[in-house]
Amino acid sequence: MSGRPLDVLEASLGDRVTVRLKSGDEYVGDLAGYDQHMNLVLDDVAIPGPDGLEEEAPVEDTTIIRGDNVVSITP
Repeated sequence: MSGRPLDVLEASLGDRVTVRLKSGDEYVGDLAGYDQHMNLVLDDVAIPGPDGLEEEAPVEDTTIIRGDNVVSITP
């Protein structure tokens, strides 16, 4: 997968992604939407545990992450 960042997000819609924030927190969820500011909408969000595995049950149904806080998005 290569190209412009928004093209990568477009190709990742509906897929499971890992989002790392400036605070060091990580969220894993299904990418439901985004905008030109890289604000993200994730569905079925889980927070990876200390061993790196996702928690079994989603922590939140839908989460909106402001693009200013995002460090990386891994499809």
